Amino acid sequence: MHLLPFAYLGAKHMVTGYDHVLFLLGVIFFLYRLKEIGLYVSLFAVGHSTTMLLGVYFDWNVSAYLIDAIIGLSVVYKALDNLGAYQRWFGWQPNTKLATLIFGFFHGLGLATKVIEYEMASDGLVANLLAFNVGVEIGQLLALAMILIAMGYWRRTSSFWNHAYTANVFIMMAGFVLLGHQLTGYFAA
Repeated sequence: MHLLPFAYLGAKHMVTGYDHVLFLLGVIFFLYRLKEIGLYVSLFAVGHSTTMLLGVYFDWNVSAYLIDAIIGLSVVYKALDNLGAYQRWFGWQPNTKLATLIFGFFHGLGLATKVIEYEMASDGLVANLLAFNVGVEIGQLLALAMILIAMGYWRRTSSFWNHAYTANVFIMMAGFVLLGHQLTGYFAA
């Protein structure tokens, strides 16, 4: 068993995983109460922990390109939600909690594809997976803390409401870039 190295890899992946950080930023962009933030982050964590653990344990053979394209789409979805697009376009608001959980499942499959690349030995697999997952959660908390600190300062300025729309357009564009990059990789491979 290599618990500390796997915990470190999990934390590093989450902190440096710009796709996860962008989705997390989108999820908490307009959340102000710690109780709400905790609920949404917990739903995301339950989703990605479940499919990451099951995906690696049962060696689900899923295309990393397609999963990462869906993760890019999750970023686009959340930015559009923040922009109020679904309400304007369709006259209804999707269930944001359910969407966060479902996209968490896809983010977990993305994590699983990365962990499977490590070709872990079956001896100590469950312990190493749990260590990786603990690392992911630690990394998520670190990324969340950085986002909340930055957002806390920004929200106190007059520029927040002036630029919130533009920021979400940039988040959406980044999601489209991720989506396009992964689909290009899928079709070129």
